[in-house]
Amino acid sequence: MKKVVVIGGGTGNFAVLRGLKEYEVDLSAIVSMADDGGSTGILRDELGVLPPGDVRQCLVALSNSSSLMRSLMNYRFENGGLGGHSFGNLLLSALEKVTGSFEKAVEEMGKILSIQGKVIPVTTHEVRLKMLLNNRKLLEGEKEIYLSQEIDQGYKSIYLEPFPKANPLAIEEIMTSDLVVVGPGGLHTSLIPNLLVDGVGDALRSSHAKKIFVVNLMNRKGQTTGFKVSHYLGEVSRFLGEDIFDYVLVNNQKPPQELIEVYAEEGDLVENDLEDGRVILASLLGDTAIAPKKDLITRSLIRHDSTKLAQELMKIVNHL
Repeated sequence: MKKVVVIGGGTGNFAVLRGLKEYEVDLSAIVSMADDGGSTGILRDELGVLPPGDVRQCLVALSNSSSLMRSLMNYRFENGGLGGHSFGNLLLSALEKVTGSFEKAVEEMGKILSIQGKVIPVTTHEVRLKMLLNNRKLLEGEKEIYLSQEIDQGYKSIYLEPFPKANPLAIEEIMTSDLVVVGPGGLHTSLIPNLLVDGVGDALRSSHAKKIFVVNLMNRKGQTTGFKVSHYLGEVSRFLGEDIFDYVLVNNQKPPQELIEVYAEEGDLVENDLEDGRVILASLLGDTAIAPKKDLITRSLIRHDSTKLAQELMKIVNHL
């Protein structure tokens, strides 16, 4: 059975994992530990736990339990003292306290959800993501970076504080994998934070696995304004030390014009500017039906289709 490792965080990881789970592969997700927004940020600050949010999403994506159980893990309380918290985040944080270990908590929640695969924190150290902009402004935390509209004016550095060692399990998975999938996901908040962990870049450069970079569908205004495929590839390669990718998967499906207009204030479509044999162009968009105006949540409208993503990735796996 071929071993596939997916590196990232957030909804991008979820889409890849949910699709690949349907195939006969040995699947692992390596997850960023830099998240500090929303429910996750509050739990980090108030309980001193490691960030549960992205890990929860990966566990749910890999779950073979009932749809009710998956919905329960993603259920978000709307009011009262628990307002804004998801049940899964609370459970994972409670398990960390009970077991004394975040890794053990993830393992136990994996059993509860009957997951197919493994979810591995990229580091087990508590870290904060920081970015120093060219204008000398310091953005402290993943949330501040995510909300910033100034990053496309340039930044001097992005780093984790304190500088963490990689989880040995994450390194082992990378070194023994057949295919490593990087992306899609927030460039500065989901992808790069994994590459900033000591040992991850070395492992990716030296692993004999084939590596594929899944490019985002949309740019984020103020952060990746006007980015094309080459910009994403260049930025990720900079933090890896070199361009390590054997394949670059790029969407070539256009969403309806109405959706592009809805997204105009958020960002624009990522266009391919590479004439490179490594580039795989494919139709990768999920259902793009237009919702009623009042129901529009722009960031969830243009998204990768899990099934289409997995089909393209499995074409590569089947040729390894």
